[in-house]
Amino acid sequence: MPGIAVALLTEDREQSVVLNSRVESTNLARTVLSHVGLPAGPSDAVLRQLQDQHTEVVLVNIDPQNPQRAIRTIELIHTSLPEVTIFAVGEMNQPTNIVSAMRAGAREFLDHGASREALIEAFTRFTATLSRAQRSSSKARVFTFLNAKGGAGATTVAVNTAVALQEAHGRTVLVDFAPIGHAALQMNLRPQFTLIDALQNLHRMDGSLLDGLMTPYRNGLHLLAGAQQPHNSFPNASELARLFDLLVNQYHFVVLDCSGRMDGTMQMICDLSNAVLLVAQTDVVSLWSAGRIQAFLQEGAGRDRLRVVLNRYKKIPGFTDEDVEKATNCKVLWKVPNNFQVIGPAIDKGNPVAAQGNHDIGRSYQGLAAELAAATTSGEGALSLLYQHDKGDGKKRAGSGPLIVSPMRAGQ
Repeated sequence: MPGIAVALLTEDREQSVVLNSRVESTNLARTVLSHVGLPAGPSDAVLRQLQDQHTEVVLVNIDPQNPQRAIRTIELIHTSLPEVTIFAVGEMNQPTNIVSAMRAGAREFLDHGASREALIEAFTRFTATLSRAQRSSSKARVFTFLNAKGGAGATTVAVNTAVALQEAHGRTVLVDFAPIGHAALQMNLRPQFTLIDALQNLHRMDGSLLDGLMTPYRNGLHLLAGAQQPHNSFPNASELARLFDLLVNQYHFVVLDCSGRMDGTMQMICDLSNAVLLVAQTDVVSLWSAGRIQAFLQEGAGRDRLRVVLNRYKKIPGFTDEDVEKATNCKVLWKVPNNFQVIGPAIDKGNPVAAQGNHDIGRSYQGLAAELAAATTSGEGALSLLYQHDKGDGKKRAGSGPLIVSPMRAGQ
């Protein structure tokens, strides 16, 4: 029998009937399993039934009053049956549930009242990306860079980290989420399309269209350029989740430059990231601002992924890493040395120093990229790295958070 093999999991019997009717009406899919109730664990018989029916797509209905059971189900299916694609079905006015579902492993988030046309579009995207999904069994890591204050250097750090990741590991994309994009200037590129074009075409986006919106750089690095002028486009949680899903299935590393952005969009981006790197300097204003940003991110999952990168670092006698962490409430991840004589001309000429291994600052970016790439990922998506201050005692610091950082080899 033709059509995509679809299973329906819900705790609402009436919703099960509605979903079944909508799936069958698309003429693209067929319901092979409709089950009232959610699996309790890896040994649950429902998981075996999904396998026996050769299920390709599972629709998991999220109860708005008790979403955590469905979120755990999505994570369970994603872990136990990675070859199965998951569509979450829920309320579009609950961004926290949308982000949680996508982080747990859902590829699409559909509204409870999704029309036949919306389901057809979702199934069409699934078919178009099936070969790509089969080619890659793991999703990319997402690294977001923020400025603690204007001019701290987030764009420069993001661009050079992306260049270093591409040179060492390949399949890296840099996405410019800054209010006005400057990443293209630092790479001497003239983009034809921008992030705004991607957001406006998400309803028909697939891997091929996304690739066409990219601006290629040397060695295969891709740039999804930022807006070239001020704009009023603010993606909602569903749109961001959809874009992130496409990116993490197309690439191995996704580097985001949020620069000085400080709004709800930035908060959602941090929730969807594996590591949030706050670029600061060792001055009072920068560290004060970093502490306020840390407090702002306390409301979301991004707080557990936030770490400080000290840019233009020069050692100050009597001022320690503990002082930085006390002022910002964040762990220090890396130190990029101060070398304006090299970095200034590199920015002006659009020639990132990460591609120039003959300078200490270039080697520093390569080291930061290596640390991020080598880190293991926890169950909640945060990176687990080994933290140790540059004291040479080899002891781990007690009380470290979920994202623990390696010895700082640069800028000491």
